[in-house]
Amino acid sequence: MDLKKIVPYLIALAIFIFASLAYFSPVLKGKKIQQSDITQFIGSSKEINDFRKENDAEPYWTNTSFGGMPSYAVSTYYPNDYIKKIDRVIRFLPRPADYLFLYFIGFFVLLMVLKVNWKLAILGSLGFGFSTYLIIILGVGHNAKAHAIAYIPLVLSGILMVFQKRYLLGFVITAVAMSLELNASHIQMTYYLMFAVLIYGVVQLIESIKNNELPHFVKSLVVLVGAVVIGIGTNATSLMATQEYAKFSTRSKSELTITPDGKTKEITTGLERDYITQYSYGWSETFNLFIPRFMGGTSHEEVENSELQEFLQNQVNRGLDPSDANYIYRVSSMYWGDQPIVAAPAYIGAIFIFLFVLALFLVKGKLKYWLVAATIFSILMSWGKNLSFLTDFFIDYVPLYNKFRAVSSIQIIAEVCIPLLGILGLNSLISKDISKEVKLNALKWSTIIVGGLALLFTVGGTGLFTFETLRDVGFNDQLESQNINGYLDALVADRQTLFFNDSLRTLLLILGISALIWLFLKEKINQTIVLIGCGVLILFDLVNVDKRYVNDDYFTSARKVDRPYKASDIDKEILKDKSHYRVLNLTVNPMNDGSTSYFHNSIGGYHAAKPRRYQELFDFHIAKGNPEVLNMLNAKYIIGQSESGGVGVEKNDNANGNSWFVNQLNFVTDANQEIIALDSLNTKNTAILRQEYATNLKNTYEIDTTANIKLKTYKSNELIYESNSSSTQFAVFSEIYYKNGWNAYIDGELTNIYPVNYVLRGLEIPKGKHTIEFKFEPTVIQKGNTYTLISYALLLLIPIGWFFIEKRKKLDS
Repeated sequence: MDLKKIVPYLIALAIFIFASLAYFSPVLKGKKIQQSDITQFIGSSKEINDFRKENDAEPYWTNTSFGGMPSYAVSTYYPNDYIKKIDRVIRFLPRPADYLFLYFIGFFVLLMVLKVNWKLAILGSLGFGFSTYLIIILGVGHNAKAHAIAYIPLVLSGILMVFQKRYLLGFVITAVAMSLELNASHIQMTYYLMFAVLIYGVVQLIESIKNNELPHFVKSLVVLVGAVVIGIGTNATSLMATQEYAKFSTRSKSELTITPDGKTKEITTGLERDYITQYSYGWSETFNLFIPRFMGGTSHEEVENSELQEFLQNQVNRGLDPSDANYIYRVSSMYWGDQPIVAAPAYIGAIFIFLFVLALFLVKGKLKYWLVAATIFSILMSWGKNLSFLTDFFIDYVPLYNKFRAVSSIQIIAEVCIPLLGILGLNSLISKDISKEVKLNALKWSTIIVGGLALLFTVGGTGLFTFETLRDVGFNDQLESQNINGYLDALVADRQTLFFNDSLRTLLLILGISALIWLFLKEKINQTIVLIGCGVLILFDLVNVDKRYVNDDYFTSARKVDRPYKASDIDKEILKDKSHYRVLNLTVNPMNDGSTSYFHNSIGGYHAAKPRRYQELFDFHIAKGNPEVLNMLNAKYIIGQSESGGVGVEKNDNANGNSWFVNQLNFVTDANQEIIALDSLNTKNTAILRQEYATNLKNTYEIDTTANIKLKTYKSNELIYESNSSSTQFAVFSEIYYKNGWNAYIDGELTNIYPVNYVLRGLEIPKGKHTIEFKFEPTVIQKGNTYTLISYALLLLIPIGWFFIEKRKKLDS
């Protein structure tokens, strides 16, 4: 083994470990990062984790969110998930340093596959990893997204190797990388990766046709399809389970054709158009990639020597209540873009943008065409509703596009492509294959274009934009009606300050990198110095911005992170009730809350893919306070504002309990009738059922005043009831209907479960004493596990067989 070839990788590994731990240094003291999404996740997954500890098994179902849902979408450990074990070995650092390390190492492999100078590859990898967007998603807890993005460069590495005719190694890397990518469980990021790969495929096809290499293209395609299929297969269990739940979630087609206010509803096979495009990048907001606070930074950006703070202090001096002044400050946003809220600008870096433009002049061939085309595509698609004709086309005609929200996230393609082409441009700059004249000309025009743009914004940018939104104007009018004048002027002044400061910052960085390269081309400094200088500028540029939004202040003691919720007096009082019930918490947004699920079975919950019918039930009835719907969901306790203005709890004595007998079934023909019928339904006596499910059921059942049914044993995935009646009865259970896994047994015999009251379960129970068992027994886990094991076998056997076949061919020749 040639040690000289290994040394660069060892150096890179050491630098990446150091950089990851240095940026997130509080982890060395045992602290953990406080991530808002993960805090919510801890609440949502507590019952699942408790079940694991108590039973040493997976429940595959949780009752603490949205009345009940499969745990596939929350937290699930699947059998024989060896890919996850490999991933844990790679991510050996404490979180979130592990994800930052993963960013670095994946991009480094990609650059080495492209034969970039190893020192430059280290520099480029650090720059990629410190991209502001990639850091901020760690700050808010989008761990799965970060995880999936981190493996994108590794997938691209395998694909590029195959097209470099390194078929066997490319096959192995692609298969393993795709396995890891899918195991990260953020299908949206993998879906966006597919677009980048398709664009590369088109460019490669054109290149193959030009060079008469179609057989090579076809062979490469076959190899890659095989690798991707294996990558999918190793994740078959999770993918099949997720796909099964997706049909039950808000990502699926709704059966309703009306809205809660009775209007005609847009028919879609996925998410609604407005929801998909809610987070759309504005056209001018794209300059955030180049100037960090072009649009004001975050929704809660702090400004030194703030004009707004001075204005409010003056108003307080004139008699404004300090609490009112504090409210005005809190609702004021420095961000003035099109998105509802942002945690940080998606800043790729002034230096990388400059190098990207430089590369347009220096890099030749298919890689440049691919990276430029993918970048343009990414930015255009991120505009969403601001480029509606293109976005609508993709929503209406491109498979799966309407299953994902936050179209601005597609900029992750640009997050990969811009640094990649930038480093390829820098690699060309230090190579001897291009003349000095060409390099100087490229530097001149890059400086004119990029530096000129930065100069334009620095000198005249504050006159190009209004720096205000319609909301600002409306709020200003409201304040002026209360004789509070000058608010909007102060707000705009702060936004202009941020804009100017960061425009000037970008201009100085461009001049700095341009001067550094000029000195190198004029042979005033050597290659080592220019690379060190570029590295210093890139890291200064990005880390400085990153630290504005994710820094040591985000960290706290591990105990507080692992146990983020403390039971209030109200929680403690409710928990004295040891029966099985649900809690509605109106002090938070019930459908965007994981805190209640930490202590109770919640009427609400926290998840991006909520159960579709439950979301519709909320919109039509729970949000409007329909008491009968709350009763049928067994909402025994309601937390809300008390008469004294504090927080109180009300016990709902009318809650129907875990199960009850009804004497009337009302049959309806469609989902519209089904959900509307709940408006006036007496849920204790009557249940609603679709006609198509009503085979062999009666409209009425004999009233038996002595009949009873009680829950005797509760587990999240198994409920046991006992019933006794003198005649056949129909029982409704306050449990969510989910046909793919829940089975019902009466005295050990499988029986039909009927979907009633839009979201609940119903059973017809014969007379006499009976034991009724509900068991969650999803067959998708067993089926998926079979495919997974087969795929692991193929992942091992195909490369081994391929290797020996190639070896024999060489011996025979």
